[in-house]
Amino acid sequence: MQFLTRFAVLAGLATIGSSQSLTKVNDFNAGPTKLGMYVVVPKTLTTPAPMIVAVHHCQGSAQGYSTESKYMSLASSHNFIVIFPNSKSGGGCFDVASTATLTHNGGGDSQTIVNMVKYAAEKYGGDLNRTFVTGTSSGAMMTNVLVGAYPDVFKAGSAYSGVPDGCFYVAGSTATQDPPGWSNSCANGQTTKTAQQWGDLTRSYYPNYTGPRPRMQIWHGTADNTLHYPNYQEAMKQWSNVLGLTTSKQTANTPQSGYTQTIYGDGTTTTAQLVGYSAQGVGHSVPIHETMDLAFFGIA
Repeated sequence: MQFLTRFAVLAGLATIGSSQSLTKVNDFNAGPTKLGMYVVVPKTLTTPAPMIVAVHHCQGSAQGYSTESKYMSLASSHNFIVIFPNSKSGGGCFDVASTATLTHNGGGDSQTIVNMVKYAAEKYGGDLNRTFVTGTSSGAMMTNVLVGAYPDVFKAGSAYSGVPDGCFYVAGSTATQDPPGWSNSCANGQTTKTAQQWGDLTRSYYPNYTGPRPRMQIWHGTADNTLHYPNYQEAMKQWSNVLGLTTSKQTANTPQSGYTQTIYGDGTTTTAQLVGYSAQGVGHSVPIHETMDLAFFGIA
């Protein structure tokens, strides 16, 4: 897990006069859980504008993630809104262990984040037809959960060093407990299922949904000792089943030396339904590839 320096936190509180300032939304109170909402809305924004939800890791914050990532600095040049949720827990983790959060409109952190999206669409002119999510570690777990439980909201996701949707479930965990539930079995890469079982799990969280499923991009390092590497293959199995994909092709040293790209089904790096990147020797967590995210989302 990454720890924030005081400098990073202060740097995240951009000057109000900046075209890409980070702003806390004090009047967001839709809940159902008590997450903070921060946004970046470029002054030159042309609406309706794409929206990216960027979810921080444990021991992190919205302010910190806004400077660790480059989405804030890219927002003006590529005309998009960024929503940075801020965890309510003392450890900075999001709840991905409770049934409430895993389930569509179940009342957990995932629903609060979706309510932030709706708020940003109404107040800032965000485009509900071009809404995406990305995150690191705990934020990557939440990315998988959001794409799984709210396929009607998100068009694509990019998860950095996370776990499959539903993998972190802990019996008896609630959406309001602090810290959120923790699954050692999942974190250690010991929770395995068939592709069909993973797909059925995701479908169970929104059983009446019959529409299109979001595209997914998955990143993981082979030397990850926090959310261990087997979670990469489990996540790829899950989304290949959810998306109905059975064939794949691999390309070595893409997008850089030591990374192996896997594309499921038809398409390219930017158009395929499912793309994975296995990073040889990289620990927790894989560095954010923002421009590749934007290309995958169809923004850049």
